[in-house]
Amino acid sequence: MKITIIGIGSVGSAIATAVKNTGLAHEIVLYDTDGIRARAAAEDLGHAAAFSFDVKITAANNYRAIRGSDIVIIAAGANQKPGETRTDLLQKNATVISDIVPRVMANIDNKNVKLVIVTNPLDVMVMLAQKLSKLPAGRVIGTGTMLDSARLRVILSRTLAVSPQSVNAYVLGEHGDSSVVAWTPATIGAIGLDDFCRQTKTPLTANTRATIEHRVKTAAYEIIRGRGATWDGIAGAVADLVRSIINDENRILTVSTVSGVGAKSVAMSLPRIVGAVGVTKTLMPKLSKVESYALRRSENIIRKNYGKIKK
Repeated sequence: MKITIIGIGSVGSAIATAVKNTGLAHEIVLYDTDGIRARAAAEDLGHAAAFSFDVKITAANNYRAIRGSDIVIIAAGANQKPGETRTDLLQKNATVISDIVPRVMANIDNKNVKLVIVTNPLDVMVMLAQKLSKLPAGRVIGTGTMLDSARLRVILSRTLAVSPQSVNAYVLGEHGDSSVVAWTPATIGAIGLDDFCRQTKTPLTANTRATIEHRVKTAAYEIIRGRGATWDGIAGAVADLVRSIINDENRILTVSTVSGVGAKSVAMSLPRIVGAVGVTKTLMPKLSKVESYALRRSENIIRKNYGKIKK
């Protein structure tokens, strides 16, 4: 399995390490317009082979090197700075994606390749990449709210004193400020969240839920304020997504892909089955009226932001 990562900044480098540590790739190409940076990253990561999996690490600043890639991960573009929202990056990163995707498609086999999009604002970039690549929607996959959902599970697990592995809860919609915490379908083990709280006598009040939602939605801002950028969490999400594709696991992940036709098409995160061919099915959990309204609002925000791109 040959995997290319485009954009070797802090996020791309962390993704390279996380993907390498899955042991599922035989070759990883690190592409960056800055060839010196790419070579340094490849050399550094290559040295780590002495301690883990022996993976061929190749540096490149020429797209010919990505030929034969099965998965191309696009992590290039401007990152959020303290005080910025993801949508503040809209036009500058749309320009980056518009440059990268045609060059990628000119050098890969479009019959099998999967594009994994990490660049923010994520959902809009997925829509743009799918349009430019002309690939089936299920093979242009954004990491979506995988990380948001992970944050929700971890915070809930600490609140309820259970393992995150036992928490089945999702964040839906935009990977951004309009994301929706889906409380209604959330379960702990096989038990509905409200029932679990009653049985364990662990109250989860409206105020507590609002605090959890706030922490989930502002987690990235807090991390950026403290360390300048987020990279470990998203790297873990990408590695998890790559694992599900390579191993054909058909796991349910809250990834972002384009659905709908024409003006009604939009990319946003819903629970989706992900395997070797990419996304095969989209699922819709049962939501409350308030959650359904919030999800429609999130969808409209994504579509409106996509319309702002100068194409």
